[in-house]
Amino acid sequence: MYFACDNILWTGKVGLLSKLDQDKWSQRSFRYYLFALIMNLSRDVYEINLLMEREYQNRRQKGSMVLENGEIHDGNRSKELINLRIKNQLRLLCLVLRNNPPLLLDALKNVCDIFIPLDKLGLYKTNSGFVGFCGLASSILSILTIVYPWLKLKP
Repeated sequence: MYFACDNILWTGKVGLLSKLDQDKWSQRSFRYYLFALIMNLSRDVYEINLLMEREYQNRRQKGSMVLENGEIHDGNRSKELINLRIKNQLRLLCLVLRNNPPLLLDALKNVCDIFIPLDKLGLYKTNSGFVGFCGLASSILSILTIVYPWLKLKP
C-alpha cells in the first residue's frame, strides 16, 4: 500500500494529477510505510526471540548456562539474580545476532528507517539531521545487502 500511495503522490508532484491533495497522500503514504516497518520489526523481534530460545535450550542441555531457573528469595540475593539473568540474556542476544548477520542487518535497517515516518507524521519529532543520518545509515545497510547477497534476510 505504501508504494501505491507513493506512486499516486509522485503523479501529483510531476503534474499528471494536478488536483491531487499531496499532503493527504503524503500522510497516507507515511502511515503505510510506518505500518510496514512495524511489521518488519515485529518479524525481526520474533526471529530473534526464536533463536534466543533455541540457543538457550542448546546451552541448557550442554550445561553451559550460568543461571538456571533459580528462585528469588531476599533483597540482595534477588538483585544479584536479576542482574545475572539480564547479563545472560544480553550475552544470548549478542551471540544470536553475531551468528546471524542478516537478521542483525535487517533489524538495524528497520530501526533506522522507522524514524523517518515517525518524524514526518509528527509522532516522534526529531531534527532533520538525525532523520537524514538514519536514512543514510539505512541506505548503506541496504547497499551492503546488494554487494553481499548472503547478508539479505531470507523469509
